[in-house]
Amino acid sequence: MPNIKVIIPAYNEEKSIALVIKDIPKIVDEIIVISNNSTDLTEINARNAGATVLVEKQKGYGYACLKGMDYLAQQEIKPDIIVFLDGDYSDYPEELTKITQPILQDNIDFVVGARVKELREDGSMTTPQIFGNWLATKLMALFFNSTFTDLGPFRAIKYQKLLDLKMEDKTYGWTVEMQLKVLKQKLSYREIPVQYRNRIGVSKVSGTIKGAIFAGVKILTWIFKYSFK
Repeated sequence: MPNIKVIIPAYNEEKSIALVIKDIPKIVDEIIVISNNSTDLTEINARNAGATVLVEKQKGYGYACLKGMDYLAQQEIKPDIIVFLDGDYSDYPEELTKITQPILQDNIDFVVGARVKELREDGSMTTPQIFGNWLATKLMALFFNSTFTDLGPFRAIKYQKLLDLKMEDKTYGWTVEMQLKVLKQKLSYREIPVQYRNRIGVSKVSGTIKGAIFAGVKILTWIFKYSFK
């Protein structure tokens, strides 16, 4: 059986984190929740639900993901597949089997869960999110002949391929950096349509004007940086 580990960055997700952990299929070997300087019961609830809990004081989605990767690098037995998942219960964790299937069956390197319109709950993505995804993926198609349609956070990748990407973004650009590097390194990839629902609580990115602007700027910066390399 392949060794599958899940990395979940979480900032103040006390109401949702246990639900996320509970719905993750049993094929997963370890669930790693990185509390990104949470001030509520996120850490306690995640630990009680059976997850390994790490703390990253530096705020930023990328900081949290990199903390999880540092933890994995110190383990004697390395995973085969890493799954990234949000802690707000907007994704359907039980669909992890769909996300990992192309890797296990077809030897695909990287899989993104695409939040397609027909499977999205009304209001689950804001207008800036929808536009940002459209613009980013259109630019990736233009510059890199990409077929990506989404920058969805629910994604799976072979562990060694993830290391080869040499991820570095500390904040909002993590997801687009990963996809751009997958394209640049000519890794095999696939999108799998997934369900998406309204998150529990308020988004720290799309739920604020500041967050939406910063995320948009970071995403476009990464795209243009790679386009002209």
